[in-house]
Amino acid sequence: MKSITIQGTKRESVGKKSTKALRDAELVPCVVYGGGEPLNFSATEKAFKGLVYTPEAHTVSIEVDGQVIPAVLQDIQFHPITDRIIHADFYRLSDDKPVVMEVPVRIIGRSKGVVAGGVLRQSFRKLKVKAIPANLPDEVVVDITSLKIGNKLYVGGIKAEGYTFVHPDNAVVVAVKMSRNAIKGAAADDDDEEEVATEVEGDAPATEEAAAE
Repeated sequence: MKSITIQGTKRESVGKKSTKALRDAELVPCVVYGGGEPLNFSATEKAFKGLVYTPEAHTVSIEVDGQVIPAVLQDIQFHPITDRIIHADFYRLSDDKPVVMEVPVRIIGRSKGVVAGGVLRQSFRKLKVKAIPANLPDEVVVDITSLKIGNKLYVGGIKAEGYTFVHPDNAVVVAVKMSRNAIKGAAADDDDEEEVATEVEGDAPATEEAAAE
């Protein structure tokens, strides 16, 4: 998995006043957990651009006072009005310890059901996976070629190598539904059949009357 670097400065004070001062200076208060005592540091909001504002998944190399810490983003908080980043939590990576991370889902192929007029519905844009750092995938590739109208692809049906999914096997990732136009068309065909049947039923008495005459 790709990694980005965040340059940080260790925080000596973690009180409310210190935190407010950092935010006023357009800095983000951050914490790294795991591997002993938590490390409190701050970083510029711009440093998060390649980590947060992207559909891709990345690990992080946090550089603080000459120390390089491999980590993953665990939680991030945004201001409810300005949408600025106001806090971030990271988890330190260890080579032999599994970690949970969200990775994007990439769909490949052209569904048979879509070709036939169906509509593809994607329930998950990202999936949570669990693996040691070396086995974390950049993305989960899903082939939808074989899906027909009414078919669904479940988490349990996706092949995973070196990692597991943190979702139930019966969670639906994508499904092919019948389109509204197809439903309307089917309904219109049913109405035509009813009209034809009505005309036949209406003609029958007239034919009988003609025969009686």
